[in-house]
Amino acid sequence: MNEIVYDMKDPITAKEKERAILLCEKLNALSVTQKEERLEIIQELFLEIGNDCTIYPGFHCDNGKHIKIGNHAFINYNVSIMDRGMVTIGDNILLAPNVVITTSNHPFDLRMRRDSIGIASPITIGNDVWIGANAVILPGVTIGNNVVVAAGAVVTKSVPDNTLVAGVPAQKIRDLEAFVND
Repeated sequence: MNEIVYDMKDPITAKEKERAILLCEKLNALSVTQKEERLEIIQELFLEIGNDCTIYPGFHCDNGKHIKIGNHAFINYNVSIMDRGMVTIGDNILLAPNVVITTSNHPFDLRMRRDSIGIASPITIGNDVWIGANAVILPGVTIGNNVVVAAGAVVTKSVPDNTLVAGVPAQKIRDLEAFVND
């Protein structure tokens, strides 16, 4: 699963987080009409960002340099991406308000938690995915192409292509029609 174990008090980790917080503050302070200035910050913040991407205010991340986003992404208000591990997001993505994508977790062992040890597992989100308001995507999850995650869902396990999931934990509701490009 490519799990990463890290020290939350490590000076390098703290510096990376501070950099991301400051860049997010700058981004969130700009008007959405300041497209060029916003794009410059987004390009500095993320590892990769595709064309025609919109990120509304209230965006937060842990690092930024562990985030890859494809083309035509729409990220609505108050989205948080905790990217201690890699987050790869495909093309034509819709993230509704208050979505949380978190690669980070805390160990069950209390000694490790007391020692400020964190665990991160990568998240991959395919193309043409819509994640509804207040949904949470947990560490290690892969979401396939043409998936809809219903509002309020908590995705704890990977989701195959062409699927609608809902609930806590998220469960398959039904198959979605596969898109065939004419």
